[in-house]
Amino acid sequence: MVKDEKLELLSEGVYRLLSEDLINDFDVETYSDIDTRVVSDSYSIGDITADGCFLPQSKIEMVLKRLQAKKNIILQGPPGTGKTWIAKRLAFALIGQRDDCKIRAVQFHPNLSYEDFIRGWRPSGEGKLTLVNGPFMEVIKTAIDDPESKYVIVIEEINRGNPAQVFGEMLTLLEADKRSPDEALELSYRKSAGERVYIPSNLYVIGTMNIADRSLALVDLALRRRFAFIDLEPTLGKAWRDWVRDKNGIDSEFLDNIEQRISALNDEITKDPSLGTQFQIGHSYVTPAVGMNITNAKEWFVEVVETEIGPLLDEYWFDDLEKSRKAQKRLIEGLQVYAN
Repeated sequence: MVKDEKLELLSEGVYRLLSEDLINDFDVETYSDIDTRVVSDSYSIGDITADGCFLPQSKIEMVLKRLQAKKNIILQGPPGTGKTWIAKRLAFALIGQRDDCKIRAVQFHPNLSYEDFIRGWRPSGEGKLTLVNGPFMEVIKTAIDDPESKYVIVIEEINRGNPAQVFGEMLTLLEADKRSPDEALELSYRKSAGERVYIPSNLYVIGTMNIADRSLALVDLALRRRFAFIDLEPTLGKAWRDWVRDKNGIDSEFLDNIEQRISALNDEITKDPSLGTQFQIGHSYVTPAVGMNITNAKEWFVEVVETEIGPLLDEYWFDDLEKSRKAQKRLIEGLQVYAN
């Protein structure tokens, strides 16, 4: 999508209809060029709960306090615990508005480098190399130019790349007590002689981390010292049951049955010496999208088990597939049919 088309969409006030992928396609500099930003009303902790967060309000408050004090947090947990989902809503609550203009979302991967994320040489259309800022430098510039506002960069799967390598000297500047021009450092690639860079105090970093991925290395200790780590666990219970009942029309008794089965499976996973709590099944697997038309709850759950939870269990118990098959069978056998 070209810049003019983005501006037209925003000027019409229809940004709510854009998918997350389309929103992420907007760049920070495009946002800063728009005089009249389209934002929603104020956004607070209560709105996080209203959007479908099942965490106790006290924990949400604690996480926001840690983000404000530390400047950098990482949400870590098993698959399906809503890490990316809550990261963006924590950003909205920190900013005080549901304002996508002040959030930048990126994802780390094994091939991501310092040159991609911070600054590096890129081919230009004239057959030359040009020194180009990466997304982190772009959002730093935007935050410095607008010191009265708060900005957030959300880094998904932060441990899927090599954070120490990707951040480079920026790793030092991430510390909360180094967020000032006095602590500025020279970058590996300078755009001008004597250029020094710092991370402003109004820029916050929220990372997400899947702790069940065995292919990922342990997080560098230098990175750990600069982030507050928040554990997210599967969150079933009354808040979850009420949400799914109200939004999808599934019977409360059926949901209670599902909760018992998922909890029993998670107990088994937790007690398995080769797995543990970090491999539990998150609540997102059994939380349908808002407005999803579920005419038969049993059919829906069986499909979730067969196509999502089952393959994950096969991966967990790849050396004992019979154990996986039995666990899948226990999830669905004896279920009664509840039609809306």
